[in-house]
Amino acid sequence: MTTLTDPEQTRNLLDRLADHARTHLQRRHRDNPVVIGIHTGGVWVAEALQQRFGDPQPLGKLDISFYRDDFTRVGINPQVKPSQLPLPIDDRHILLVDDVLYTGRTIRAALNEIFDYGRPASVTLATLVDRGGRELPIQPDVTGCQLDLKPGQHVKLQGPDPLSLAVVET
Repeated sequence: MTTLTDPEQTRNLLDRLADHARTHLQRRHRDNPVVIGIHTGGVWVAEALQQRFGDPQPLGKLDISFYRDDFTRVGINPQVKPSQLPLPIDDRHILLVDDVLYTGRTIRAALNEIFDYGRPASVTLATLVDRGGRELPIQPDVTGCQLDLKPGQHVKLQGPDPLSLAVVET
C-alpha cells in the first residue's frame, strides 16, 4: 500500500471538492440539497462536505449492499448497515457523495436505492477521486481529483479521522 495523500493534502482535496460542489449547485439553482453519502467512504466525505457547507440538516447514508449487481455472486456483505434517509427526497435536490468513482456500478446501485425512497428533483454526483475505467455511462458532476492508475491498482480512502488516500495493489 502506498499513501497518496497525507491528512493535510486530503483536507485540501475536500476543500476543493466542497468549492466545486457549492459552485456547481449555485449555478444550477439547486438550493438546500439533501446530502447523501454512500457507505463507508462516501459517508466520510459527505460528512466533511456538510461540515464545510455549514449545513445543519441531517446527513443521508446509503448502504447499497442489496442493490449491487454482483449480490448473487458475492453474497451479503458481513457489515451491511441499514440505509438512513432522514428527510423526504421527493422533489428535493440530492447531492450524492462517494469517495472513489471507478466502474460506475456503485453509483448505479445508489441511484436505484434512492429512487426506491422517492423521486428527487435532481441528483448531483460528487466524488473525491475519479479514477476512470467506467463500465457504465456514469460521470461525476464534481470531483476533488482525477487519477490514472495501472492495472491492478485501486484507490482506498482511509479514515475516518484523519482521512487519507492510498493506492492498493491487487
